[in-house]
Amino acid sequence: MTGKVFLVGAGPGDAGLLTVRAAELIACADLIAVDALVSADIVERFPKSAEVVYVGKRAAAHALPQDKINQLLVDEAKKGKRVVRLKGGDPFVFGRGGEEAEELVAAGVPVEIVPGISSAIAGPAYAGIPVTHRAHATSLTLVTGHEADESTGIKWSALAGLDGTIVFMMGFANLPVIAQKLTEHGVPAGRAVAVISKATTREQRTVTGTLADIEARVAAANLATPALIVVGDVVRMHDVINWFETKPLFGRRIVVTRAREQASDLKRLFEESGAQVVQFPTIEIAPPESYESLDRAANEQWAWLIFTSVNGVEAFFSRMKKDARSLAATRIAAVGDTTAAALRRHGIIADLVPEKFQSTALLRHFPVFMDGARVAFVRAQAGRDDVIDELRRRGAEVLLAAAYRNVPVTANADELHDLDAVTFTSASTVDNFFAAVPDAAALNGAILASIGPATTEAIRRHGREADVEAANASVQALHDAVVARLGAR
Repeated sequence: MTGKVFLVGAGPGDAGLLTVRAAELIACADLIAVDALVSADIVERFPKSAEVVYVGKRAAAHALPQDKINQLLVDEAKKGKRVVRLKGGDPFVFGRGGEEAEELVAAGVPVEIVPGISSAIAGPAYAGIPVTHRAHATSLTLVTGHEADESTGIKWSALAGLDGTIVFMMGFANLPVIAQKLTEHGVPAGRAVAVISKATTREQRTVTGTLADIEARVAAANLATPALIVVGDVVRMHDVINWFETKPLFGRRIVVTRAREQASDLKRLFEESGAQVVQFPTIEIAPPESYESLDRAANEQWAWLIFTSVNGVEAFFSRMKKDARSLAATRIAAVGDTTAAALRRHGIIADLVPEKFQSTALLRHFPVFMDGARVAFVRAQAGRDDVIDELRRRGAEVLLAAAYRNVPVTANADELHDLDAVTFTSASTVDNFFAAVPDAAALNGAILASIGPATTEAIRRHGREADVEAANASVQALHDAVVARLGAR
């Protein structure tokens, strides 16, 4: 049985630019042969079941020579595997994808080409530079700058005669030669030039200048590879359209300590604001040791159901065997807007959402004498019992319904460098973070951001103060608080 090879473009770096087809193929691959320029965010999407072979090339350092890569693809496909050859950018734009496709066809191996977004287009776009513009450029020329020296077949006179945009890829080391050759062949020394480093990533940096001074400007900025070189009048649009590098948190490193399965919304919000997000989950969500109490809460009659988190809501409804109409006579309280929103997704409007997003704020809304009223408190297995104890003191029959457990996990502290903020979404994330990082000096001045009063109090128990606290217990409010503190430049 012969498998198949998919030559897949991974795009320029931003995982959000991965195509739907590429993501589908990665998810079901048996083997992934991956290039050096494929971003870590995309590598994180690789299924654990897939064998991963690194075949990256950086300058003269090749993990695997090209002929060996070709043979690997052929051999693995002939074993019946679905092989994804994942290449940075587009496989047919200076990616040697054409050579690999030729070898596969010659060997009788089925091949499919999945185009990717080329950095030649995406890099300038993320720098606010349209590669074509009716007022500035009506043509686009792509050149491999890697070979921009005396020995190449580049027609410098032809390039110099173009009025459009020229994008040099892999030409960073040859920037002086490129500038020299263009000016020697008649391009005005004042022609605008941009060098875009690490395009489309949160480490992107753009330096603009002219052919006369771009080398000095780039040297002063100490830009890193990989980098694109854009030559043409469209470069002047950078100062007008520079949308990416002007995001409020651009270049900031923000730590998200939330459990990985819960972190997606907060991570997305920070990334949309330009931040580089370091995921440092200190807890993971696990089932309770027993479902007995949660099953009682979900299937018996109660005067009140109290929910303190989205996790509790989802666990409750997953165990509920009755129709939701059975809750008609039950009053329902939700601590926090996100918890209330989770209930609405199940068709339930909370009767009570306290003005302060903490459990103790519920108490002023309950009568002093509760005369045996049945209350189910749906929350994590472990937590503070202040509210439960007080409701029982007032005469209520209270069931602690354990919906889930927060289990500590070990994260990689090596990533905690050059930080601007560490965000906490619960007291347990605080406790587990400081257990994992006892040396506060590692934070090196990063602000501590809390989602609410209980989390702020947990930070205080560790001898620190929260620098910012969210206006309400939602990830949106936590994000907004961090932007308000760090966003002003």
